[in-house]
Amino acid sequence: MPSLTTSLPRLASYIDHSLLHPTLTDAEILSGLDLAKAHSVAAACIKPYSIPLARKALAGSPVRICSVIGFPHGNSTTAMKLAEAKDAMLSGAHEIDMVVNVGKVLSGDWEYVRDEIFVINRAVTSIPVDGFVDYKTGLLKVIFENDFLGEEQIVRLCEICTEVGVAYVKTSTGYGFVKQAGGGYLYRGATPGHLRIMRERCGPGVKIKAAGGVRMLDELLYVVSLGVERVGATATVEILEEARRRGVGEEEGVSWPGVSMLTSGDASTAFGS
Repeated sequence: MPSLTTSLPRLASYIDHSLLHPTLTDAEILSGLDLAKAHSVAAACIKPYSIPLARKALAGSPVRICSVIGFPHGNSTTAMKLAEAKDAMLSGAHEIDMVVNVGKVLSGDWEYVRDEIFVINRAVTSIPVDGFVDYKTGLLKVIFENDFLGEEQIVRLCEICTEVGVAYVKTSTGYGFVKQAGGGYLYRGATPGHLRIMRERCGPGVKIKAAGGVRMLDELLYVVSLGVERVGATATVEILEEARRRGVGEEEGVSWPGVSMLTSGDASTAFGS
């Protein structure tokens, strides 16, 4: 299997550390923010009310504040999502992760879907951001919730997001549980098949974020090999500690011991196909 040139900082730069579970207390969120800061991940992904806490906890660090809106089911009106996005940005967020209106996607009401994405993206990208970030205004990530969608809907969303010019498209919320015939619920999150479609059908200016199911180092390396540039994860410590155990250090290396890309066959056994 091919080796990978990487380092702990590079691996951390792919991770949006997720702090979105509804039961998280303020103390647990603060602990997660401290963890994000200690590892210099790309962003801490939080609920909107946590933005003031995040501003204090992440002050002086390069970690971006990413707020979700319309989360987790995307059912709010466009006006409500717009108000939520503006409030989050003006409160100190650098990035917004917005859930599409899944019902409208499945209904084929593409005008509604496009208009909503356009309005939110225009608002987010019109607001300047401060801090140690490499962009001057906010950026939008559009969450598809692929577990609910077919390939046709995913492709059309990729086309719309490319046309609108959003920064990222994102696979899942982590909470898109699909009811099965027997009454149970199934959730897959990011899958290699969906990630390939998203990379192939989005324009080169749109980046991909994988969320849901990426819990191990090899899984992160594999989705990166598919063109993913951000990964939503709760298992940040486990991923980085595994990398450290396998010889990855602070400096870039040409062939770190034990660090390799998964083949597509291996990946299907690691997480969803």
